[in-house]
Amino acid sequence: MTKIISLGSKNMKAYPMNDRHLSCFAAIYEVGSLSTAAERLCLPVSSLSLHLNNLEAQLGVSLFRRHRRGMDPTAAGERFHGHVRSILAAMADAKQDMQAATNRVTGSFTVVMAGSAVRAIGFNLVERVRQDYPDLRMTLTETLSAAALDELHNERADLAVAFNPTPSPGTRITPVLQEDLVLVGQASIIGESAEPVTFEDVLTYPLILLQQGLSARALTRDTRLLKRLEANARLQVNSIRIINESLCAGLGTTVGTRLIFAEEISNGTLHARPIVRPELDRTLCVIESAKRPRTFALEHMSHLITSLLKDSVVGKRWEARLVEGR
Repeated sequence: MTKIISLGSKNMKAYPMNDRHLSCFAAIYEVGSLSTAAERLCLPVSSLSLHLNNLEAQLGVSLFRRHRRGMDPTAAGERFHGHVRSILAAMADAKQDMQAATNRVTGSFTVVMAGSAVRAIGFNLVERVRQDYPDLRMTLTETLSAAALDELHNERADLAVAFNPTPSPGTRITPVLQEDLVLVGQASIIGESAEPVTFEDVLTYPLILLQQGLSARALTRDTRLLKRLEANARLQVNSIRIINESLCAGLGTTVGTRLIFAEEISNGTLHARPIVRPELDRTLCVIESAKRPRTFALEHMSHLITSLLKDSVVGKRWEARLVEGR
């Protein structure tokens, strides 16, 4: 004679049902024995009994009949098994899908990046994407910071790397590094000294700047200082290359960074001097649209680009400071 035994107790504390309870139930159902199921799950029989007790207490039904040969499911146990099988299968599918998605990033991805960032990490980024994400089709575009933000806002890019973005509810901004601006030009114009020049002194030199609107906030967020620089600029152009060639030809000076003119400074064609009172710096940020869902590709690429930028500072390839807490 078999006997239906409720392993639960009306007075016992029932813990919330979880995947462990379901796995224990499924194991008992499949092997028909408490001791054999405990062995399969590498659990003490007492622990397995406790899980089953808790499950039955929550459901308010007996799930098994105990007899000499082991345990058979009750009608409620048979019905419950149908639910458990579906739940455990769905959990396994979800886990497999997440692992596959994490390990295999696919699709198309567009990054727009300020010239300084391209110079610092562009090749390394292309190399890493080719090696680590062979199924990802990446488009990398070099542009000015304001244009990069415009591409992001108009959903023509998935990620932007730009200087001094304006905070807005539509973007997620991660500051990564800060770099100082310097006065750049031929030593015959700005002097051979490495001593700093004041901002007021900078205004006395023949300045060539990127045109207002395309690069304003990338130069400085202080609009008052920006207006004074622009008011004293002899030329404003939209090409960093033209500015570089003009400086090398001795046509003027500019306010820029050591990274952009690294080669020319290194070979002595151009010279750089720090700017003080006030010091000028700018912040490079990785920017996402808050209006679009965060895909696996976006998550991986944002992390990769941020890591490469930090590495360029730590490795002394970019003369900058990491933003604290990032």
